[in-house]
Amino acid sequence: MLSYFRWVLFFVALLVTLIGGAIFFGHEILVAGGPLEKSKSIVIPRGAGPLTMAKLLHDEGAISYPRLFRVALMVDPNPKPIKAGEYEIPAHASMASIVDILQSGKQVQRRLTVPEGATTAEVLALVRKTDALTGDITVDVKEGDLLPETYFYSRDDTRDSVLLRMKEAMDKALDEAWRKRTGGLPLPSRRDALILASIIEKETAIPAERPKIAAVFINRLRLKMKLESDPTTIYGLTGGKPLNRDLTRADIQSDTPYNTYVIPGLPPGPICNPGRASIVAATQPAPRDHSLYFVADGQGGHVFSNNVYQHNRNVERWKEMQRQRQLEQGQAAPPAPKR
Repeated sequence: MLSYFRWVLFFVALLVTLIGGAIFFGHEILVAGGPLEKSKSIVIPRGAGPLTMAKLLHDEGAISYPRLFRVALMVDPNPKPIKAGEYEIPAHASMASIVDILQSGKQVQRRLTVPEGATTAEVLALVRKTDALTGDITVDVKEGDLLPETYFYSRDDTRDSVLLRMKEAMDKALDEAWRKRTGGLPLPSRRDALILASIIEKETAIPAERPKIAAVFINRLRLKMKLESDPTTIYGLTGGKPLNRDLTRADIQSDTPYNTYVIPGLPPGPICNPGRASIVAATQPAPRDHSLYFVADGQGGHVFSNNVYQHNRNVERWKEMQRQRQLEQGQAAPPAPKR
């Protein structure tokens, strides 16, 4: 009888040793570096369980022991739900660290940059072709509704959700600028500020010029002078598409509600989606600036003047620079901007 109990104790001890060894060995495999040679984005589909995830990670080359990974998920003493989505798995990540990554819910953040001055049609086209977004566009957005910025999104976010974020961002930016606006502006509403900001956006790409361009248009509005803005006139002709040629006399006399050579005051709506800097410029123009005119300076910027005599001299100077350049290139000089 004593011998029998000794054998039982021996097998129990052996079993405990084997189990302990297996646990130790399994733990060592879980924390050891994985086979992935370089970081990789892996998509966990909706409804995936331990078996599916283990097979997927093995097929993607992220783990070597899918069964052990599945067991690790099922016997986790502190289990956390794993959300479907796209996850960045670092090179040589251990199975234990992969479990942590999947349970963290920190998915790959993709980015979509909307350039300042893009029309809403251009933004919609950009969103439609953006990789990893889902769904058709059903949200109603108009010209000037969307704030140009860089937006982060995750795989399978809807196109509508991204556009609604752009719209909300524009509303907040416009509200903030309107609250901080300079007193006495001839802009009855924040929509007027948005319209003016869109014109400023299209008139210059130089940050330092935006408040000065704004001052010119504000001064003209106060004096009830026509704005005479080329970008608004082009928008009336093309709906926001490039004109791809110089404005003609017929264009300047065209009968559209956006032709500010003809209509008084602001056009009926924005001509693009302006950025934050142009919105701030429209609501906080350069102080004590009495300029009424500006024309290209031939160097990518503009030269400003307070009266038509100075402006005409600046226009002649610009024409002469253009003539010299065109002569050097053997081409005819284009007409100067009239503003």
